[in-house]
Amino acid sequence: MEDTRIWHFEESLWTGDAANYQEKIDDQCVMVLPQPPFVMTGAQSIDAVSDTPRWDSVEFGDQQVMRPEEGLIVIGYHATAQRGDERYEAYCTTTMRRLSHEEWRVVQHQQMVPLAKPVEA
Repeated sequence: MEDTRIWHFEESLWTGDAANYQEKIDDQCVMVLPQPPFVMTGAQSIDAVSDTPRWDSVEFGDQQVMRPEEGLIVIGYHATAQRGDERYEAYCTTTMRRLSHEEWRVVQHQQMVPLAKPVEA
């Protein structure tokens, strides 16, 4: 999958409807999010998204794309999402695997919310 398509795929996971999300998240996916229950399976995240309003828009920065082997893509990025007056910011990773020609599924996703100020030791 070319880089432009990767970022369209990822954007659709933030802004697309629940059916789009269900189509692209593998049941065996592991997700780690910065709110309870924190660690979820793909099936649990699909259920959660069906009850969650989607983001109106998302912008990506600090984008990295790695292809450690054929049929496996790992991306890292900074996301800034907007829904009405609500704004959300996180650093994210996503791992996608190819099931067949042009058919990809997310098998890992993690979001880390930046701290407001550094933690002192």
